[in-house]
Amino acid sequence: MHILIIGAAGMLGRKLAAHLAARGTLNGQPITRLTLADVVAPTAPGFAGQTATMTIDLADRATATALAALRADVIFHFAAIVSGEAEADFDKGYAINLDATRALFDAIRLDVQAGSPVPRVVFASSTAVFGAPFPAKIPDDFHATPRSSYGTQKAMAELLLCDYSRRGFLDGIGLRLPTICIRPGTPNKAASGFYSNILREPLVGLPANLPVPDTTRHWFASPRSAVGFFDLAASLDLTTLGPSRILNMPGLSATVAEQIEALRDAAGHDAVRLITHNPDPVIAKIVNTWPQDFDTARATALGFTADASFDQIIATHIADELGGAL
Repeated sequence: MHILIIGAAGMLGRKLAAHLAARGTLNGQPITRLTLADVVAPTAPGFAGQTATMTIDLADRATATALAALRADVIFHFAAIVSGEAEADFDKGYAINLDATRALFDAIRLDVQAGSPVPRVVFASSTAVFGAPFPAKIPDDFHATPRSSYGTQKAMAELLLCDYSRRGFLDGIGLRLPTICIRPGTPNKAASGFYSNILREPLVGLPANLPVPDTTRHWFASPRSAVGFFDLAASLDLTTLGPSRILNMPGLSATVAEQIEALRDAAGHDAVRLITHNPDPVIAKIVNTWPQDFDTARATALGFTADASFDQIIATHIADELGGAL
């Protein structure tokens, strides 16, 4: 089996690649080839099979043709301009999040029409496709009315995925991810980045900024849970999904105050004192348009699971990123 990960230098792409390489199989089949592609050169994990890395420019339509020509059995599509950057740079957000995704799907279509096998495409979407006003819990059939350019771009890509799947050009599934927390590494340009920053930095004795009130509620899952989402999505029988190939992933609904209390439990009062509240109306405006809680019965019935508490999310981060101890 040949696996292609687009956006493989990003956090989830790296973690998924390492997970698949370590196990060596997907859905019970041996992985013989792993291709990792991103705008910067991905780092290949240790792997018994064939590994290749590609530096790509998704804004170049020739890139889509080259990726489709690899004829991977499973394609994980993570590459995107994140929320804050997509809002700040309208043209760049649409060029990558919509136009490049359409170009990729169309290149796959042309390859399949020429006789190549239909690939499984697992697309990373977002709960940003939803916009206020919300019910207390958003059900699986809630309408997508995004209030950000990023959410709009993801919603349009979801529709493309469903239509290209309906026509038999690809076998697609889209996962609407919660905000992934705690993200390892350094802060990115995502509007949601502070949710990780206010935990990740204090856990190692560094200051962090909180740009919204601590009453702000949001929907979360850990990186470990997210890797499990994509692993399972690549293995499902998608004929059971019907016309909607998009799933809301399970997660944890929590306030910033609850995050901070979990930090206090894990690292003490001194860690919490490293958080400074500096309101940012631009970030608050974006975050306040995002959903806060979900009923994910459809995904749960298919076997998707997520974290039960922020204590668990922090413990997972400590185990996976900090060597198991503070």
